[in-house]
Amino acid sequence: MHGSKLILGIDPGSRATGYGVVVSCAAGGDIAFVATGVIRTSAGSSLMSRLKKLYDGVDEVIAEFAPEVVAVEEVFVSRNVQSALKLGHARAAAVMAALNRGLQVYEYTPLEIKKAVVGYGRADKAQVKKMVSVLLNLSRVPAADAADALAVAMCHAQSDRLNSFMKLKVR
Repeated sequence: MHGSKLILGIDPGSRATGYGVVVSCAAGGDIAFVATGVIRTSAGSSLMSRLKKLYDGVDEVIAEFAPEVVAVEEVFVSRNVQSALKLGHARAAAVMAALNRGLQVYEYTPLEIKKAVVGYGRADKAQVKKMVSVLLNLSRVPAADAADALAVAMCHAQSDRLNSFMKLKVR
């Protein structure tokens, strides 16, 4: 498609990392579903083994779909320091897989993602899942991690389109 861009969205986690692939069409501003899934690791595995599996899984997704850019959810502040550190490691594994493939990586906060998809930055997970399903015209609601990853990709598509529009108006 002319003027379209394939975007990989990633919702990182040390046990489950969601991914979502969408195509953003410049003409008309449509965003279309391509694929989604979850890379799962074994809870009994060491953190290093889980990070390797996440890195390899993201690398395989990139090889299969050949996205032009990757969008990743930023780490949110957590009360549990250990959980936040593990999430940061998982996020780094996903980002490094993209960077090693030569892809540009964009980051979005949970608030930005929810606002872009639901229209409200404090939306709950159920609202995000429902809006992802509606906006992408999906026949069934995806798993939470997969829906969150699609929301990240959709957020980037909207942000990218707005940035392109602003560049046109400024010149």
